[in-house]
Amino acid sequence: MQTRFSVKASSQPIKDQRRYAPRAGGPDYRRVSRNLALDLVRVTEAGALAGARWLGKGDKEGADQAAVDAMRHVLSFVPMRGTVVIGEGEKDEAPMLFNGESVGDGTGDAMDVAVDPLDGTRLTAFGRDGALSVIAIAPEGSLYDPGPVMYMDKLAVQKKAAEFVDLGNTVEENIRGVALALEKEIDDVTVVMLDRPRHAELLKRCREAGARIKLITDGDVEASVAAATPSTNVDLMLGIGGTPEGVISATALRCMGAKFQGRLSPRDDAEKNKAIQLGYTFDTILNIEDLCKSGDVFFAATGVSNGDLLKGVQFDANGAVSYSIVMRSASGTIRYMETHHQWEKQTLQEIGVVDPRRVHQGSKSE
Repeated sequence: MQTRFSVKASSQPIKDQRRYAPRAGGPDYRRVSRNLALDLVRVTEAGALAGARWLGKGDKEGADQAAVDAMRHVLSFVPMRGTVVIGEGEKDEAPMLFNGESVGDGTGDAMDVAVDPLDGTRLTAFGRDGALSVIAIAPEGSLYDPGPVMYMDKLAVQKKAAEFVDLGNTVEENIRGVALALEKEIDDVTVVMLDRPRHAELLKRCREAGARIKLITDGDVEASVAAATPSTNVDLMLGIGGTPEGVISATALRCMGAKFQGRLSPRDDAEKNKAIQLGYTFDTILNIEDLCKSGDVFFAATGVSNGDLLKGVQFDANGAVSYSIVMRSASGTIRYMETHHQWEKQTLQEIGVVDPRRVHQGSKSE
């Protein structure tokens, strides 16, 4: 004999007087510390707004200088004792944001600062996609010093595929690993790399393995972060690119729990010999913890032109709209921000992003 039970709604009070409460979980807001990434996004917004004015105008130096000037100004208000460890170059090569320059308002913690006011100066100058304004900071002594070696072989992939790839593997093994991890067919896996003659063999092997290819002319910070982001249309970043950009990318991917690896790749014998004298090796695979030692790093980027990761700056009659990503590794938070800027506000005028209506009126009166 089968017994059936029925449950009917009742207006009678429940005997158990304990109040129902949702299950516990989520961030522990009893301990809240300042997230400097939220200060840093104002820095990258300033750089992006100023640099985006130069989109397609054919002047990469002018675009870069505009972004540097704006970013340097806003950095002076960030509560930290920062030192630029990866910037625009050595002191005699760059008037601002040079390696070793002190930035911040002089309060707070001592921090390493890695900055690229315009990752993709040529992209901006020629109106192409993928340009960003980027900054990352970490506690003093945390960020890798590449010394004289300006290039490295790189690999970047999202968290889900981290255990399936390695820079020591063959190209074919890494593509198969990504396909397995992401549950894709190999011919649906997209590999992004810089379009350079040095990548001819890498490109050939990726094609022979069956992967789709996305070639970019510049901007491998955007490519690395996009490869680590599940919602983009790229799955794996491979190839040789700038070492400073590699360190910046590593800070972002550490925040995301993704995988980034690098291996130094000197350009010539002179660079190689100088690096050997300083103790650098070229067969060592640098993991994300080697490039960014601290577990509490901050990263912010704002789109200058449209890309796989972020939209670029959009100008209108009253101001502009910018799109940013803001991350902190200690909390694991990743924020996407859409910011509406108003020309009439003094802060924009101070960083050199002026109201175009006033410029037009001024030229009329002259």
